[in-house]
Formats: sequence, C-alpha cells, structure tokens
Amino acid sequence: MKGYRIYDDSEEVSSTEVDYRKDVHVRMRWIVLSAIAVVIILFLTLILSNLDYSISDIIGALFSMDRDSTIGKFIWNIDLPIAIGALIAGAGLSLSGCVMQCILRNPLASPYTLGLSNAAAFGAAFSIIFLTGGMVFNSVIGDYITPIVAFIATMIATGVIIVLTRVTKISSETMVLAGIAVSAIFSAGITLMQYIADPVQLSHIVSWMFGSVSFANWYWDAFLLAVLILIFVFFYYNRWNMNAMGAGDDVAKGLGVNTDRFLILGLIMASVMAAMVVCKFGVIAFVGLLGPHIARMVVGDDHRYLIPTSALFGALLLMVANLVANNILSPMILPVGLLTSLLGGPVFIYLLIRRWRS
Repeated sequence: MKGYRIYDDSEEVSSTEVDYRKDVHVRMRWIVLSAIAVVIILFLTLILSNLDYSISDIIGALFSMDRDSTIGKFIWNIDLPIAIGALIAGAGLSLSGCVMQCILRNPLASPYTLGLSNAAAFGAAFSIIFLTGGMVFNSVIGDYITPIVAFIATMIATGVIIVLTRVTKISSETMVLAGIAVSAIFSAGITLMQYIADPVQLSHIVSWMFGSVSFANWYWDAFLLAVLILIFVFFYYNRWNMNAMGAGDDVAKGLGVNTDRFLILGLIMASVMAAMVVCKFGVIAFVGLLGPHIARMVVGDDHRYLIPTSALFGALLLMVANLVANNILSPMILPVGLLTSLLGGPVFIYLLIRRWRS
C-alpha cells in the first residue's frame, strides 16, 4: 500500500465545510457588532441629551440607579425611557418587515407599505375627533383610548388584506397591492378627519402622524418589550419554516409546511407587533423596510441570522434617527418619523427600480 494515502472522511474537513464555518462566524460577528453598536448609540444618546453634565456624572447616575438627583431624574424619567422605546420600536418594526417580506416574498413589504401605519393613523384621528382623545371615558381608560382605537384600526386593515387575498385567491406577492389599496382608503379617511377637525384637533392629529418616540415611558416600554420577545421567539422557532417559505410555496409544502396557515398566522403576528409600536408612537415610516434589507445585505437570507440581525439593525436605525432628531436643530426636537421618511423614500424608489430591472 506504499504510495497511497488512506483518508478517513469522518476526520477530514472539506473545503465546503470550512467555508460554511467561516460564513457562520462572519454572520455571528455582524450580530455581535450590531448589538455593540446599539449599546454605544444608547450611551451616546444619554450623553448628548445631558451636555450640561460630565460623562462621569451621567455614568454614575446610570449605574447607581440614582433617581433623586437632577441628572438622575433626567436620565431615568426622560432620556432612558425614550432611548429604550426607540430601541424596542425599531426592533419591532424591522422584525415585522422581515417577516412580511419573507412570507409574502416581496422585498417591498413592510408595515408602512401594507397600509398598517395609515390604518393606525386613521384610528388615532377617529379617537381624537369623535372620542375627544379619550376624554369621554374615565381617566384610566381615557389615557389609552387613542392607542387602543389605533390598534383596532390596524388589525381591521390586516383582516381586510387577508380576506381580500383569501377570497380573490391572489398570490402572496400580490398581497402588497391589496395593502396599497387599503392604505389609500384609510388615507382618504384621514384627509376627511383633518377636514372636519377643529384647529386643536387638527394639531393633535398632525402631531401624532409625524411619529415620535417622545411618548415613551417605562410602563409602555415594558409592555412593548414583552410583546417583542414573545413574537421574536415565535418567529425564531419557525425560522426553518420561513427559510422554506422564502423558497416558494411548492418547496415549502414539499417540506411539510402548511403555507396557508403559516402565512395568515405570520402576517397577523407581524401586524400585531407593528400595531403595538404605531398605536403609541405614531407613523414611523420605512424602518420595517430598511432594517431587513440592510441586514440581508450582510448576513444573507438565512432566517437563523436574518431575524436577530433585522431586529438589531431596526433598533439601530430608529435610535440613530432619534439621536439626530433630538440634536440637529437643538433645542428644537424634530419628529423621528420625518427623518425615517426622508431616509426611506429614496431607498424605496431604489428598490422599485431594482425590482423592475430584475
């Protein structure tokens, strides 16, 4: 046997396996780096929001959980709830967009492009005008009546889209067109609400539609975080089903995925996540579109990595937008939804052109 080399396949590592391991390491590195970037932006937000104090004072009040001093009150009662709210809202919107793009197999799908944001805005406008922003209810329910009505309107829009697709039997890709139609209807309703509103009501509607995380507080952050964790766990548990759905209905069915049920359930849960964000913070456009696309550029289409990366990139996008909105024209604070629209509009046009060329 001299001159021959006997290989043991169980011990040898093929070049394909080596490339796969490197690919996994690169993707995990992106997840870790994006998480670190989120923490850095969080600290930077606290520092730029309290320029009258030294960094050591800010860090001391943060880690000592001092809520009695002036700097402690600013950090724990104002700055940190807003920053955490931006983190959770961005992650939730981007996660919703990632799911919608997968199950609908349309890169333009997102809570905003499907009309869910306009539905929430219509619900909020309806509450402000006809329910006087909750003043017709007691103080406990009245404080939350506008978010509740906005949430209900969002879920109605989701139900209409699902019913349209089930009745007409259109493809999941064409569902985005149904979303655009629903969005147009609710947009017309918003215009009607603005037309009949008095000046005070009109200012409230316009302010809500701008989108802002300045309404965040610890109670809502905790509630929103719980919803985000539950929905994230659900979709990450079904990451293989989402990979199969991305390959097409026939492939997914061949792998044992109940595509019809998963499409409806996935769309409902993604809509719930988006609705919980929009009903409190207003219309924040394009985060659900940009986050998943940026994540897909760096980690690919494998939802084992795309789901957490999309959530982190969405959080990073909204936190950066909030940071810029708070400081670019200081002491004036710009609506964060305005900045995301300015950023997302050109990107949306680019995706349309890219899709047309392909």
